[in-house]
Amino acid sequence: MKSKRGFTLVEIMIVLAIVMTLATLVVSSVLRARHNANEMAAVAACKTVVTACQTFYANTLPHTYPLDLSYLIGPISNPPYIDSVLANGTKQGYSFTYTFIDTESFILNSDPIVPGKTGTRHFFVNESGIIKANHDSQASSADPAVE
Repeated sequence: MKSKRGFTLVEIMIVLAIVMTLATLVVSSVLRARHNANEMAAVAACKTVVTACQTFYANTLPHTYPLDLSYLIGPISNPPYIDSVLANGTKQGYSFTYTFIDTESFILNSDPIVPGKTGTRHFFVNESGIIKANHDSQASSADPAVE
């Protein structure tokens, strides 16, 4: 009697089920890591804008904050305080909205371009440099600080 070698259909189906489960876990982990990286990049960009605005304020006489983000790149600021991508108002899945209040104050809101996909939290920062976050809607000064 000859012995047949090979895998049964049931064995192949079990292996496929295991491979599919592992692939699902890996893909969801990668998406979550990208989501978290976008949020951390948004926080870093907020810090960068605050530092750039403070430097602009210190170097401008009479002292004033920039009217918009384009004032933080050349030729107005030489060398530029921020990169041109951030000055255009978007970076790594987030949009940035800078609002000049007066010569002594400004606000910056950072919101995910696709909420739930590119980021979950919305961020707010003003001239104080304290970054606030909100999970549900645009952040404001009333929201808790990011730790």
